[in-house]
Amino acid sequence: MSELILRLHEKLPQWKSVTWAKKNLFNSIFNTILTISIGLLVLNILSSVVSWFFLDATFQGDAKLCRESGGACWAFIFEKSRYIIFGHYPTALVWRPALFIFGVISLFGASFKREFWGKRLFWSWILWLTFSILLLDGRLLGLTHVETTKWGGLPLTLLISFIGIGCSYPFGIILAVARQSNLIVLKTLSVLFIELIRGVPLISILFMASVLFPIFLPDGFTIDKLFRAQVAIILFSGAYMAEVIRGGLQAIPRGQVEAAKSIGLTNSQTLRLVVLPQALRIVIPPTVSTFIGMFKDTSLLVIIALFDLMFTTKSSLSDSEWLGFAREAYIFTAMIYFVCCFSMSRLSKKIEESMPSDGKKGKGVSYGF
Repeated sequence: MSELILRLHEKLPQWKSVTWAKKNLFNSIFNTILTISIGLLVLNILSSVVSWFFLDATFQGDAKLCRESGGACWAFIFEKSRYIIFGHYPTALVWRPALFIFGVISLFGASFKREFWGKRLFWSWILWLTFSILLLDGRLLGLTHVETTKWGGLPLTLLISFIGIGCSYPFGIILAVARQSNLIVLKTLSVLFIELIRGVPLISILFMASVLFPIFLPDGFTIDKLFRAQVAIILFSGAYMAEVIRGGLQAIPRGQVEAAKSIGLTNSQTLRLVVLPQALRIVIPPTVSTFIGMFKDTSLLVIIALFDLMFTTKSSLSDSEWLGFAREAYIFTAMIYFVCCFSMSRLSKKIEESMPSDGKKGKGVSYGF
């Protein structure tokens, strides 16, 4: 057996990939046997996965047919996809959240094109999110009113996430700059807020926004639960974003600030024209990591009875006719989350590559305002 393996090892063609394999995977009898064993194991696993996913899967039919096939029941996804994606939104009006999702996908696709970067794209995002809120609600556009309690699924996840991203980013910048300020009162307030918010879990913030905050409101005065949850997520994410941005501010050499002041720039001009552009560029990767974390944290909205994508997925499994297909449901939902998070990651990489850094780091700067 060992002689046969050695002969095969010597007779392998001298291609570049084969040469690498001979050097790293087949450079001894033990490594050759180990490589072949692992390869066979991986091949066996892949064949089982492919069989379950595709060959033995059921794409059309009822639950009985799915159970008889033994493979994945994608018919369940086709049956429950409307509810998983749109939640309790009225079926006759489902074109509204569908239009919202289409607009978000279109704008996100445009964001990958560098020629579209600028004020137009910025205002397009703001106007579309604002219009989408009015569209989903319906009242101000003369459409049938749909209460926010019926908003759910993917549209709710996207709406909460993108509004949270858009608002927490500038809020985090303000907090980070305030924490670096030389004004004691401003710095103290910023530190207290950041440490207080970062010291408690998001669940407690959402619980306070949903249950405790209304207690302190005057009788007869209410604030929509979705709005309260959105504010809670913005505050929570803004505190984490502030620390990310503060790391970028501390990476800017103090000499750049002194040089800017020597040519007559004020503190605000130095911050806006010299410090922030470099600091924000440095922290693009951790910034996007914070955004991705916030996107996934929307699944916690279920504790205050807001039905996001994860909740509608779980609820779809309660149908007695379709019991036992949780794997398919969560795989489908995981794919949606992966596509969204991976797209944000790729966009951040594109932005980072278009803004080359000089690689210089410093001890950080403080400001006199």
